Amino acid sequence: MSLSEEILHSSEIHPIDIVETLAEHHSWEFDRVADDQIAMAVEGQWRTYSITLAWSARDETLRLICTFELEPPEDRLGVLYETLNHANDMVWSGGFSYWHEQHLMVWRYGLLLSGGQLAAPEQIDRMIGAAVMTAERFYPAFQLVSWSDRTPQEALQVAIAEAYGRA
Repeated sequence: MSLSEEILHSSEIHPIDIVETLAEHHSWEFDRVADDQIAMAVEGQWRTYSITLAWSARDETLRLICTFELEPPEDRLGVLYETLNHANDMVWSGGFSYWHEQHLMVWRYGLLLSGGQLAAPEQIDRMIGAAVMTAERFYPAFQLVSWSDRTPQEALQVAIAEAYGRA
């Protein structure tokens, strides 16, 4: 039975219920923060990523943020931001930002489900997998520009080929 069939046979179709079922299916650590929000830890090749999904009924959007800690030296922030801009030019869905106060690199993506649309479990699973894959792909570049004298262009050469981890 596919993930869609399992979930569609249950009476609960709230997007966060679907995410919770996926987290259980993958044996990811998770915490149902609220009815409309779930946080989990997903292990990648480079590190464990913190992923939060939140449902907004007001604008019918399932929001995902995937974060990992990064605390570059202050004198490397400019080159990190330049690298972020170049990285965002290399991806088609979602985008990176750096939350300086929290020392977090953030990948954000929003899935619009207007008109009462439902997200399939496979769609949400792919959304989470893509977030981890993208973080894995660019993690080495962010590390290189933060802790070495590499330029953004040099650092991003490691992100040209997609990383292969597990999500």
